[in-house]
Amino acid sequence: MTSYGSYRTVRLAPQRGSIARALAKDSPLRRMDWIMILSALALSLGSSLLVWSATRGRDSLTHGDPQYFLFRHLTNTLVGVVLCAVTVGIGTRRLRTAVPFVYVGVLLLLGATLTPLGSTINGAHSWIQFGGGFSLQPAEFAKLSIVMSMAVVLSARVDAGEREFPSSRSVVQSLAIAAVPMGVIMLMPDLGSVMVMGIVIMGVLLASGAARRWVFGLIGAGTVGALVIWKLGVLSKYQIDRFAAFANPSLDPAGVGYNTAQARIAIGSGGLTGMGLFHGFQTTGQFVPEQQTDFVFSVAGEELGFVGGLGLIALLGVILWRACKIARQATDLYGTVLAAGVITWIAFQAFENIGMNLGIMPVAGIPLPFVSYGGSSMFAVWVAIGLLQSVRSQRPIGI
Repeated sequence: MTSYGSYRTVRLAPQRGSIARALAKDSPLRRMDWIMILSALALSLGSSLLVWSATRGRDSLTHGDPQYFLFRHLTNTLVGVVLCAVTVGIGTRRLRTAVPFVYVGVLLLLGATLTPLGSTINGAHSWIQFGGGFSLQPAEFAKLSIVMSMAVVLSARVDAGEREFPSSRSVVQSLAIAAVPMGVIMLMPDLGSVMVMGIVIMGVLLASGAARRWVFGLIGAGTVGALVIWKLGVLSKYQIDRFAAFANPSLDPAGVGYNTAQARIAIGSGGLTGMGLFHGFQTTGQFVPEQQTDFVFSVAGEELGFVGGLGLIALLGVILWRACKIARQATDLYGTVLAAGVITWIAFQAFENIGMNLGIMPVAGIPLPFVSYGGSSMFAVWVAIGLLQSVRSQRPIGI
């Protein structure tokens, strides 16, 4: 006959064993970079207040619900964290095998934007509307697919021990793979995403150890291509006007230069410590368009001041610092290139977004990673965090 005491002992032993396994040195939880994860989580959760402040008084956007964007941003963050966990659970090896399927799936989504399924927002036909207020921007996932695909191609023969550095053939193949989604995105046209991808490609090539002539060649080709695109009139008028306004801020301050001018006023008025959350004059007065997405940094600058803006940048810096550590400690070239691609992507996109808020970069319509409102961007960057954690989990114990 089994007593209650013996039953309790039998039940508790596996629990203690499970906890011990979770805390063991080689457990998946102990292998995670929690400094990076917590920094990304602090950005995503903290920015919900910035998004809320920017939207709570805009009835035309919130449909009369002041918490509309707050709850959606928190939901996007939750989904992003779940996607991160799923990515880590799948593991680096299986993800590497699945790269061709990811690439083809992203291409199908990109192609769908050019059909009647696609919709135009802010001049770019780059969205797919699913109804119920849910939309998808495949260009955000294309950044992921380019990083993952190029990492696989460039590292294949090196990790197999056949070569010390990627061959010219591997470089050409990786560039061709990247060119296809970039070409589709250019047709939308989404110049901001193409610009980010171009920088990512150079970062990936540098990290792979490919001959430097490829990087210099890409810079030259990019310059020539930009001139050709300009001369052929591929760019929309509003995109040309954005560059003109960047070159001459006083050209049209009430028109194409209005967003940047108002964002700079908001940031400048914040001073050292800001005007207080929900008390920014530019923000509550709704003077800055797209403030929950492209110009969310202006909310931080106005309401939290220089200190708050610097804190936001510091958290991004921590994520990049930890990502650099993962890239250095990767056990194979695939991991190094994958991490380098994510680093280049997040670093340049953050620089461009904050720069256009400050008026030192042209307005390109790209979100601030982990901060701007938008499900596609939030999902993509959290999957990127999952990829970094997967690379880190492959390192030897004790490093």
